[in-house]
Amino acid sequence: MSELKLISQSKSFDGLQITYSHESSSTKSTMRFGIYLPPQAQTQKVPVLYWLSGLTCTEENFIIKAGAQRVAAELGIAIVTCDTSPRGLAIPGDSDSIDFGIGAGFYVDAKQAPWSTNYQMYSYVSRELPEVIAANFNVDAKRAGIFGHSMGGHGALTIAIKNPDRFKSVSALAPICAPTQSGWGGKALLRYLGDDPTAWNEYDSSALIKERGWKDEILIDQGTEDAYQTNLRPDLFQAACAAAGVKLNLRYQQGYDHSYFFVASFIEDHLCFHAQRLK
Repeated sequence: MSELKLISQSKSFDGLQITYSHESSSTKSTMRFGIYLPPQAQTQKVPVLYWLSGLTCTEENFIIKAGAQRVAAELGIAIVTCDTSPRGLAIPGDSDSIDFGIGAGFYVDAKQAPWSTNYQMYSYVSRELPEVIAANFNVDAKRAGIFGHSMGGHGALTIAIKNPDRFKSVSALAPICAPTQSGWGGKALLRYLGDDPTAWNEYDSSALIKERGWKDEILIDQGTEDAYQTNLRPDLFQAACAAAGVKLNLRYQQGYDHSYFFVASFIEDHLCFHAQRLK
């Protein structure tokens, strides 16, 4: 396992907000992640939540904008944030648009060249990063949840549904719920995975929930003034959950858009939702 390199560390609500880099075996690149360790982690193993961010984000957006540290400290939960793609690889076309390439890994394992060598974000989030966290920090890997926003909400839902042994709880804010039927998802899945629809369905939460179900309630918040709803399609995920008999609490929040102001407004609800299931 690769050595962690400290980037920054700050005390926050008697816990620590830390950022590291390491050499990833999944992406074959240098990856960065943040971890908030609540004060309880000084004396005992604590539950851990993995946050996945949306398009154009890094590991830093949630750390700075979500305002989660106070509540995480009160609940005694660690929060891990990771980058949204490999960086620094200079793959032709990786920075041509905001919805593909750098900052837009879509949490899939790419099958198409030249992306397949490095763009293995599904493996990184579902396997490698949890192993790194469990080996280096005072967290209880058996009490892990996952949540995210937009592209990261898509990632959280698909990763949880496919890994119920590793993640005990899942929630999302304005997630891309049916990427096979949206402009954002369709472009990325075609270029990362090729034109096989079976491969696409492996990263579509609305398709996956019908096939695999989920053992507990799922919480999703969606703003009514979100300009990207045609790319998100929570209605399709709602229908799929109903067909699969999965309990979904889909809350439409009046007047909220797609920004981190929306995320920060409901982050406490999501942390409490996970805390109830991980404790």
